[in-house]
Amino acid sequence: MLEIEKEFAKAIKYYWKTRTGQKQRQGGASGVKDAGNRGAVTGGKHADGFVTLIANIVRDAGLPDATIHTVKKTERTLPGYFRPTKEWDVLVVSGTDLVAAVEVKSQVGSFGNNFNNRVEEALGNATDFWAAYAKGAFTPSGRPWLGYLFMLEENPASTRPTKRIHLTPYPVDAVFQEMSYAQRYEEVCQRFVRERLYDAACFVTSNAKNGAKGLYVQPNAELSIKNFAISLSARATSIAKMRK
Repeated sequence: MLEIEKEFAKAIKYYWKTRTGQKQRQGGASGVKDAGNRGAVTGGKHADGFVTLIANIVRDAGLPDATIHTVKKTERTLPGYFRPTKEWDVLVVSGTDLVAAVEVKSQVGSFGNNFNNRVEEALGNATDFWAAYAKGAFTPSGRPWLGYLFMLEENPASTRPTKRIHLTPYPVDAVFQEMSYAQRYEEVCQRFVRERLYDAACFVTSNAKNGAKGLYVQPNAELSIKNFAISLSARATSIAKMRK
């Protein structure tokens, strides 16, 4: 097993370093910069450290004929059920087996505007994936492993309690009342796993200052990078043993 937390710290550092660099370079030629954080968002590539780490977890499991797709969009795209296709961040294939599919997401700023969108996206992706599998879209593959990795910017806007929600005639789930956006994401990721929409989820928070040093917070052991890695590695290892 990789020194997973040490390697994850490197991915965190790479994320913030790349994001900051993209924001500084964006618009250099034209002299016109995107407003707010858009320059960093449109630059892409800042999550590549997470993607590489996920790929290395599979390689370290010893799956001999695994093909790990992280670059070409056409190679990491699967058929869907409620839509024609879905592009994943990491796809692992071994022979005719779809070993794993992983979605990697992050959010910096705009917490109130994007929370529902992120949740709906993750729910839709998982629902479509498992429906496609149930209908035989990945035949003759066995049951694949589905993972979700999410990093949230840690700042006062994401960690302070939100306003109480008043709805009639149907009240909001009391668990979500006055939660911070960080707590909401933690709760949602935990529900993803416990409802078996994802085999494992990783949720961490970080910010530009501390993240540049590779520092991050794991608020829930069930959603730690170590737990995520062990689950993925176990799936890859089990297929490797069957191959032997």
